[in-house]
This record gives sequence, structure tokens and C-alpha cells, in this order.
Amino acid sequence: MPLSKDVARSTPKRGAGIQDATVAKLQCRQPEISERRETVAMALRARSASAVLIVSPDPMQPQEHRAGPAHAVDTAPEKQFYLEEFRGRTLLIAVAAEEAIARSAAWPALGEVVRDLVQNDSRVLLLVGCEDLSAGTKLVQQQGLSFPLAPELFSSVEESGSRLAVLDPSGDHLESTNWLARAWRYLRDERLFVVLVPQPEHTRFAWLAAEVAAKLRVHKLVLAESEGGIADPKGAMIPFMDRAMLDAVLAVGQAEWAGLGHRRALFAAIRQALQQGVGSVNLCRLSGLAEELFTYTGSGTLFTASDYCSVERLGIDDFAEVERLLSRGVREGVLKPRTEQEIARFLFQAYGAVVGRHHLAGVCALETELYRADRAGEIVGLYTITRFKGEGIGRKLLARVLADARALGLDYVFACTTVPSAEAFFLREGFRKVGHDEVPKAKWQNYPASRRQRVVALRLDLEVPREA
Repeated sequence: MPLSKDVARSTPKRGAGIQDATVAKLQCRQPEISERRETVAMALRARSASAVLIVSPDPMQPQEHRAGPAHAVDTAPEKQFYLEEFRGRTLLIAVAAEEAIARSAAWPALGEVVRDLVQNDSRVLLLVGCEDLSAGTKLVQQQGLSFPLAPELFSSVEESGSRLAVLDPSGDHLESTNWLARAWRYLRDERLFVVLVPQPEHTRFAWLAAEVAAKLRVHKLVLAESEGGIADPKGAMIPFMDRAMLDAVLAVGQAEWAGLGHRRALFAAIRQALQQGVGSVNLCRLSGLAEELFTYTGSGTLFTASDYCSVERLGIDDFAEVERLLSRGVREGVLKPRTEQEIARFLFQAYGAVVGRHHLAGVCALETELYRADRAGEIVGLYTITRFKGEGIGRKLLARVLADARALGLDYVFACTTVPSAEAFFLREGFRKVGHDEVPKAKWQNYPASRRQRVVALRLDLEVPREA
């Protein structure tokens, strides 16, 4: 199972019973639907003022919802991971007019993102809203001077230049393939094409971006808007939304009750893009573009067509990325350091969880080789990517390895952790806290004494299937 690296144009019809049907649909969802999505759906349904969702805080500022280790985490491996996903693919980056003007200081960062993508052999279709054609052309030309690392990307753009097209936001531009064919020629040969949209009404611009993305069936649509991603009532970023959540928001009255009525058309445009074949949609501020595209944490909200999470054995092409995930977990203090031999054994035993069609969400393995004499197994390397924490990924991975443990006829499984949140997770899943002498002695051979003083052991006794 290769773990690749990172679905309706319909205004809800008003009518009796739709609201109740939406609630019932959410309440009767299959078990694999995560608790977090149900919590968010409940928040979206709340009528009280406390249910107003707060717009994204500036991703450049530290926020409580970006909880993590005090020390900096090297994101270079993460960036490489996503660049590998994007190689040979097309991304449509749409910058709303108000964001293009208000965040002019972020344009150099945009240039670096575009440069990285183009040099990575990715194709970038840049859709820019502007006050008028002259101002838009001038903006793109001037910003070319602000890209010392890649001046060739923008400095040659002219009003009649080959790399620039102009779309009338009120016209039937998509009825003709002329400009699309022109865009493809330059995307194929130069990997960059700029489209200016003069005087776009805010809502229309989002629809236009979704229509173009769907027409081309791009790998990813990125919407850069002044409000950025979606946050929950407490101000915590909602990093991931699927089709079921979009449907909940777009049900009659839901967006308005949650203080998101002004973004209803945006949600509808995103849903249309996903339904018509766009791989995924990212919503963020321009200043957080690099973080959104190139890190596991992200700065905004990622939308996918499905909440489907598949859990399967890792394949050899997954190993390099999983090794990077394990290294990150060690740096964060979530996972213990492992020898090369231990990592190799993990890779051949582990499962990976993939959300939607593209997004690696977590890993986990069941270690049995060391504990055969005890008829026991250890849950090892359970780690979920930041963006998908709270999506039930850990529970799905745990369920898969527990199924293996029962199939092997093990008497029990255990887990060891120094992280309180991990301890709480296992306790919720039925494990009990035990003494170190209630897990195999082999676990503690050559185990660091300093870590053993802090580690908590948890155990789950497995029921032995009775013969009929």
C-alpha cells in the first residue's frame, strides 16, 4: 500500500424535515466516524452565541491550538515529503483580491512557494484577484522584483505576455477551451501560468477558482483568503474537514447558527470542487501558505471528499517517510529512540492509516517476536500526524493491531508511554495501568534506567475465543 503524501454545487433546499434528517444522519454514522467530527458537528448545530466559530488567527503567531514541544521541530523532511507528492502534478493557488492587497508583504513568501514547486517539476496555475487589469498586472510585475531567488517567475509578465491570461468573472470563460489550452502549453513547458481576475466579487471568485480547478481536475486547489481556515468555538483550528462535515455545515441554518453564514458560498464551492474530482482543497491565509502546503501541522483547513480511512500494511515505498515520522515523534518526546534494527522490525510489522485518497495520517505496529514465550504483544510506534489528531486515527490503528493479536491467540497486549495524553488514550480504550512486573521481562532488557523511572505500563487482557 503506497502511502501517498497529502466530494457538489448545491445550495441546501429549504423544506420540512431536512434539519432533522441531517442530525439523524450524523448520529447514525458508522463507528469509524471520528469523535472529533461529531463534536464539531454538534458545535455547528448549536444555537447559542458560544457556538460562533472564530476565524483563523494569524498563522504567523504562536497559538494555543498549535500545542507542541517547546523546542523547534525541523520541518525540512516534511517539506520534502509533500514536494514528492506534488511532483509532476498541478496545483491551483487562488489568492482573493482583498488578500492579495492586504497581505502584499506575504508575496515574497508566495514567490518562494511557487519557486519550490516549479523547481520540483510541479505545475502552478496562479489565480489572482485584482481591482482592475492594470493594477493586477502591475502587482505581478512589481512582485517579480521581490523574488530574488526566482525573478524569472514573475518579472517577465506583461499585459499581453504569454504567461498571463485575463478572465472576466462574469463571462462564460469555461465554455471555451482556448485559454485552457494556452494555459496547458505554458504549464507543460514552463510549469507556471498566471491568471488575473479583475474586480471579482468575493463569493464569485471562490466559485471561479472551484470551477477552473474542477475543469482541469487539478491535484490540489488552495484558496488564500483573509479569514484563513476554520476554527471551532474555542478558537482552535479545525485542521481537517470531510464531505460529511461540509454537508452538516451546508444544511439549512447550520452555517448561520455557527456564525459562518457569510462563508456558506465558500463551503458550497469547496464541496463542488471535491465532488467534481479535485483531489483536495486547502483554505488558509497567504502568509501561512508554506506552512499549509509543506508541514504536517498546516496553518488552515484541509478539505477532502471522504472521511474514509484505510489501514493497511506498509509497503517498501512507504518506509522512508515512516522513518521520518518516527524521527519526528522522537524529537517531540512522544516516541522513544530506536536502533536501526528496531526500526527495521517496526517497518515490516507496521500498519499505516490513509485518510481520503492521499493523506498519510498515522502508523502503528504490534511487536510479538520478542514476547513469544509470554504469548504477549506490544503496541509500538503509535503516532498520528498533527493535522489528523482527534480524527480517530489512533483508535482505527489500535483496532487493527488488536485484531491481529486476537488472531494470533495472544493472551494480552501492552503499551508503555511517558506521555500523559497517550496514557489517557489507552485507558479510554480499555487498558489498565499495571506494574512493570506485569509485562514481559524481555521488555526491560537494556531499557534506559532513566526512562524506565518515568514510563507507565498499560495492559489489555484479550478474551480467548470460545469454540462452538
